[in-house]
Amino acid sequence: MKKIIFYLILVLCSHAVLAQTSKVHAKNLHASKLDTATFATGCFWCTQAKFQELIGVETVVAGFAGGHVANPSYEEVCTGTTGHAEACNIIYDSSKISYDELLAAFFTAHDPTQLNRQGNDVGTQYRSAIFYHNAMQKAKAVYYIQKLNEAKAYKAKIVTQVVPYTVFYKAEDYHQDYYNLNINQPYCKFVIQPELEKFRQVFKGKLKQQ
Repeated sequence: MKKIIFYLILVLCSHAVLAQTSKVHAKNLHASKLDTATFATGCFWCTQAKFQELIGVETVVAGFAGGHVANPSYEEVCTGTTGHAEACNIIYDSSKISYDELLAAFFTAHDPTQLNRQGNDVGTQYRSAIFYHNAMQKAKAVYYIQKLNEAKAYKAKIVTQVVPYTVFYKAEDYHQDYYNLNINQPYCKFVIQPELEKFRQVFKGKLKQQ
């Protein structure tokens, strides 16, 4: 039930918040309605599995962001020494799904109050982060975090980092679409699948396959 409340709080505010920054951003949009959101919500296999099911999301690429080592491998990132977070570039059609709705999915997809971990996945590479691409994305992320904290939507304060997008490194090919290609693998079956089912319940009516 709390997950649904988070979603409603976000979406009810979605078209009223920060109108000025939205207008400025709109002037800079190309003819194409495709845009990019970059989120880290723990293991990128799980992040990708959830966001790629939403109507309006064209592509979800698993990779690494926020670090200080060029072209890191998965093994290097797993050491926690490169500074990267497991993240996803979410390419979406803004005429079908808004950045506000993607933020709703972000705050529903994981527990943003856990510092440098999600469940049993522990380390800075599993931190919660929003890598904003422009002023509008930054302003909305900060706004919603403030509103969720004020509403005490979680038992603890949100620790999500809101930081500028710089460089995104695509992860190795075997990480792409990992859940769908390895659905019977233990981590997929016992960790991702239950989380995905919860996510689907919240976003009924917004899924590609009803």
